[in-house]
Amino acid sequence: MKIEATRHTGTYPDLYLKDRRTVVITLRTAKRDCHFCKIHIFPRTDPEKIRGIEMKCILRDRVFDYFQTEIRFSKVARYQKYYFELSDGAASWYLNSWGIYETEPSDGYFEFLYANRTGIVQVPEWSRGQVFYQIFPERFCNGDPGNDPADCVKWGSVPTRENYMGGDLRGMIKKLDYIGELGAECIYLNPVFEADFNHKYATTDYFKVDPMFGTNEELRELIAKAHGRGIRVVLDGVFNHTGIHFKPFEDVLEHQERSEYREWFYITEYPVRISHHCYECVGAYKYMPKLNTANPEVRRFILSVMEYWVREYQIDGWRLDVADEVDEGVWTEARMLLKEKYPHILLLGETWGAGLRLMNGAQMDCMMNYIFRDAVRDFIGYEKIDAAELDHRLQSMLADYPEEMNQAMFLPLDSHDTERFSFFCGGNKRKVLLGAALQMCFVGSPSLYYGDEIGLTGDNDPDCRKCMVWESEGQDRELLEWYKKLIALRKKESCIKTGKFTANLCEGRIYGFIRHDGRGEIYVVLNAGEESRKVEVPVFYKKSYVNVIDQQSYAASECLEKGYLNSDIRDYGGILKVNMEPFSVKIFRMQ
Repeated sequence: MKIEATRHTGTYPDLYLKDRRTVVITLRTAKRDCHFCKIHIFPRTDPEKIRGIEMKCILRDRVFDYFQTEIRFSKVARYQKYYFELSDGAASWYLNSWGIYETEPSDGYFEFLYANRTGIVQVPEWSRGQVFYQIFPERFCNGDPGNDPADCVKWGSVPTRENYMGGDLRGMIKKLDYIGELGAECIYLNPVFEADFNHKYATTDYFKVDPMFGTNEELRELIAKAHGRGIRVVLDGVFNHTGIHFKPFEDVLEHQERSEYREWFYITEYPVRISHHCYECVGAYKYMPKLNTANPEVRRFILSVMEYWVREYQIDGWRLDVADEVDEGVWTEARMLLKEKYPHILLLGETWGAGLRLMNGAQMDCMMNYIFRDAVRDFIGYEKIDAAELDHRLQSMLADYPEEMNQAMFLPLDSHDTERFSFFCGGNKRKVLLGAALQMCFVGSPSLYYGDEIGLTGDNDPDCRKCMVWESEGQDRELLEWYKKLIALRKKESCIKTGKFTANLCEGRIYGFIRHDGRGEIYVVLNAGEESRKVEVPVFYKKSYVNVIDQQSYAASECLEKGYLNSDIRDYGGILKVNMEPFSVKIFRMQ
């Protein structure tokens, strides 16, 4: 065996709690290196009660296999010692906390101590597998011209970082039926608090809706009416930095070293002027000074804001801007405060890479998964990676986090900070349809950025922040119906919302995977290439299947070979022989 590839740390995420009686344990080995894996576990005080539990390979990337098991105890889990037995078919090896050996250990065991409540990976049930709809407020819908800024330009004008077009809360309220008919289950709003600039990430008042969007009461109305339609609302929390007109920062500008708020910011030189040389900022944006989130006063302020909008306006969660740049203790305190009183609240962190620092069970429930977006962009949009590389990225990404967090993971194809997915696709509509299918059938909570569903396109900021098109003649109605169909399928099939994931096909530009749970399976096959391909799709059973896209039926033939992708860790009982047109998708379920 490649013993150097074998890993189990005995800590999160290799060991975590689903509840106080259920422990989930994961072991990593080299790919296809381990043919058999078993955990031996026993109470610290009674070694005679040892039990052996076989572990199954649940994920496989290009380099590693990931074995996992759930261990259920009759009482609260505590004081359990354990080690692993592994076999490559020729020899057996044993892994304990000291290393890997050819003889069974008599000491040096891993040990799990106690199932504390704070160690449970708790993600709101409603957030798992649901569909987000992201709204950039200033560009979604102008429902009240009376609150338009004086320099407002015509709706649909070329967007810049400075101009305003009049989008507001009243417009969102008027379009709730549209959002509901699309099938979205949660609205994520970019910032709505009083702030400078059209993006509102330079906050001046954290307790007040920006007047150009409406009033606090209109936000309350939006939330109540969304809830009445079964739609939840998540607000954008900008707590890493403020705007220069935030009163504590204005106090620093006025009173300099004598300001009682001087420790709220990272002042680098006096006198303080509006310059990034005088204080630390987010990026190099001098109009957005960075908060000193290690300061206890700042922390108390942030927590007061977060609780206020949950308590008084019944929001369903926070999307936390540049969460990975804020002192970790802030999110730990926020989670403890909010989850104790409002366990349904979702904490969604912005990060652009791996989020293990935030996704440690004590801070975020999930993150904005740009790793997923990058992989889909590179496979479908840019065509610069093949299916094997796509599979590697997706599987290694899933292996980083507990299943519960993966199910809630925010899955964008684009956002207010990126080019539109259709822009990546160079206007190739078939690619856009394909990307939507992959997104809507993958593990997590897919997010539609307003306008994706009707063909809105654009380069990066500010071009990705165009006005929503409401005239039907300006909308791609075929694309809209495609999204509605995919979302309806997702909501109907529990295996897509919260089921497990298995890749079953990786051949050049062809990628296939299975979503499965105890109630059924869905088989997704994508051709991201320019040529038609005849492919054989492994399925679990020799039964009849229907392509839910066009209702065409297929009969599976018997699976006589073992050479199909992951056939050593999954039992395939049948094969579907299908023809895949260029840039097409088929989604099968058993009849």
